[in-house]
Amino acid sequence: DMKVLASETGDFTRAKGKEVMQAFLKTYGKQINGLYAHNDDMALGAIQAIEEAGLKPGVDVKIVSVDAVRGAFEAMIAGKLNVTVECNPLLGPQFFDTALRIANGEPVEKWVKSKEDVYRQQAAASELPNRKY
Repeated sequence: DMKVLASETGDFTRAKGKEVMQAFLKTYGKQINGLYAHNDDMALGAIQAIEEAGLKPGVDVKIVSVDAVRGAFEAMIAGKLNVTVECNPLLGPQFFDTALRIANGEPVEKWVKSKEDVYRQQAAASELPNRKY
């Protein structure tokens, strides 16, 4: 079973992610055993707060975040982040390429699939060299 203890925005920054996690730790302490951050930078800030509280991020507090940026892979390799879910910023070029093809009267697929994935800690070291962001 899972119980959500609190939810608050970290404004998509490391500094605010750290600040919010510090407040959560002050209020809930070791009751916190999981964290979901809708942005890797907020998760990386939370990791700093967790470490400063004497806990082990990725072990004492399991962490899942979104974006799959290089820093998240580095944190996974260090054992501090468990999972990152990709939100690929390279969708922009894919969109414009598709729009240009449409404007030029070229056929396009009804569904243009983008490459995104879920990356677990175990795959981080092998995937890091492939990251473009």
